[in-house]
Amino acid sequence: MEKQAAVQSLTDTMAKFTAYIGKHLPTDVEKKLAELRAKETKPLAKAIYLSMAENQEAANRLDRPSCQDTGVIQYFVTAGAKFPLLGELAEILEEATREATRTAPLRHNAVETFVEKNTGTNTGTKVPWLDWDIVPDDDGVTIDVYMAGGGCTLPGSATVLMPGQGYEGVAEFVFNVISSRGVNACPPLLVGVGVSTAVETAARLSKKALMRPVGSHNADPNAAKMETLLEDGLNEMGIGPQGLTGTNSVMGVNIESSARHPSTIGVAVNTGCWAHRRGRIRINADLSYEILTHEGAKL
Repeated sequence: MEKQAAVQSLTDTMAKFTAYIGKHLPTDVEKKLAELRAKETKPLAKAIYLSMAENQEAANRLDRPSCQDTGVIQYFVTAGAKFPLLGELAEILEEATREATRTAPLRHNAVETFVEKNTGTNTGTKVPWLDWDIVPDDDGVTIDVYMAGGGCTLPGSATVLMPGQGYEGVAEFVFNVISSRGVNACPPLLVGVGVSTAVETAARLSKKALMRPVGSHNADPNAAKMETLLEDGLNEMGIGPQGLTGTNSVMGVNIESSARHPSTIGVAVNTGCWAHRRGRIRINADLSYEILTHEGAKL
């Protein structure tokens, strides 16, 4: 395929996929919400879960975004060094965002800082935000698309703890964040936690944690145990759907970590709301693709 035609083809695919995830929740999120709805015992909370299901059914049927805040578009890219359009990928994703904004349609959420002017395209300086991982000996690319909403993910929090505060300090920070603003983030929440060496590295990992499937666990057994303990503890808070109390507060807790300096423990928390609009697509060198997060999805 001639390069210009290949660029246009991939732009069209990513525009359709970006628009699609604003209207259709990933399969793991839908299953978890159904599970929490079945477990719920409080009448008001159960009614809210039913309303969420009705909202999503209407979004699917009417081909409209499931939430009016379609967020800031973020792409998490794991690209093979041999992917034929690696050099053009940033431009492709920016144009895909513009196209998805027109066709979905998506709310205009990109305001140029200090200028205080909405661009009207969901693009602007470093928007959409691109997070890159380059892997050798691969000619494909896997892209996580995320709509980061103004009430859930974007008000993330991060700090650096002293080593004496230990993992107890990490847990305390998570509870402080969720107890202080979790009710405003449209729960039940998927909680992403990054534990690293500094604010910026922990923040990146906490966001990437939200790209993991609901119900998955960190490969490290100690981290996986902490995920379970935090999930159980946060559910004991009984925040419930939309913060109006209920049996559960969260869909799960995902932790991502890195090695760190011995004198610091960086920790960050990001949350995904109940309408956790993210999607993963694998694109091959010939531009054929597979959607990994939405069973039966067609663009």
